[in-house]
Amino acid sequence: MDSFTAILICLIITNTRWIVAREGEWRSATATYTNETDGPIITGGACGYGDLHKTYGKYSAGLSTGLFNRGSTCGGCFEVRCVDHIRWCLQGSPSVIVTATDFCPPNYGLPNDYGGWCNYPREHFEMSKSAFTEMAEKQADIVPVQYRRVNCERNGGLRFTLLGHSHFYQVLITNVGLDGEVIAVKVKGSKTGWIPMGRNWGQNWQCDIDLSGQPLSFEVTSSSEKTVTSYNVAPANWQFGQTFEGKQFRSERL
Repeated sequence: MDSFTAILICLIITNTRWIVAREGEWRSATATYTNETDGPIITGGACGYGDLHKTYGKYSAGLSTGLFNRGSTCGGCFEVRCVDHIRWCLQGSPSVIVTATDFCPPNYGLPNDYGGWCNYPREHFEMSKSAFTEMAEKQADIVPVQYRRVNCERNGGLRFTLLGHSHFYQVLITNVGLDGEVIAVKVKGSKTGWIPMGRNWGQNWQCDIDLSGQPLSFEVTSSSEKTVTSYNVAPANWQFGQTFEGKQFRSERL
């Protein structure tokens, strides 16, 4: 087998594994937790959500490289349950649904099975304490889990937080239902056509155009290629730092 064929097979297997997980089949991983009172999962995070008490709440998780997918998984929802550990798993293996809000970076200075939980290619969830203790004892260090992708159930519509300054316009998109993930965004002012935005980091999207003094509309596309358009979400007198609510994706099963 030549090197090109080997790489192609590897890519096919990786993509197939991700598709299977999205279709609801349970997959094996591991989980730990961080204390949400001072952990980055709640107060910051690689997805750019900021204070999660104001966006996705305490049921959140950082994902290892194999799951984080360079930030495109931000906002996705996972059902996770502790399995195969009589001492640490709660009776009945109850599950909890968490939102992907952060990246759990690898630590190649430690072995994969002793501290390097998030080393590639491991699949690992660094969960908030509130989420972790719904399925396992808080005294546990690391537990074996099973996970699967599920639809995100959100109250209200998509939320658009306007950031940036003058000619650097950025929007943070939160409260995304259905897939939870955003793969494309367009913005439209009253004086412009639809302008594609680029992913800055996490779920922060940007364009280098001055949109001040114009009511703003947004077109958002999810990872399942469904699109929802929210017209005139922000009034002409919008200010940076403000958050506005638009339409929501219709709830469907994966």
